[in-house]
Amino acid sequence: MDEKLKNILEKALNMPQEQRAFIAGRLIDSLDDKVDEDVETAWQKEIQKRIASAEKGEATFMSWDEVKKRLKGE
Repeated sequence: MDEKLKNILEKALNMPQEQRAFIAGRLIDSLDDKVDEDVETAWQKEIQKRIASAEKGEATFMSWDEVKKRLKGE
């Protein structure tokens, strides 16, 4: 790893979590150069369906603690 890259990485790792997450997201997005429009359209429809379900009070929610317990099989 060259010095310029080490310097950039060091600065990024010292940023607040929110800024690191933003940078990480942008870097990941830059790697995905092919967009499947059918998949994007399907995801947008699913998102709208879930929002509508939540707004109508039909969706059930659970806390993050409950999700972690279920994932651990507790």
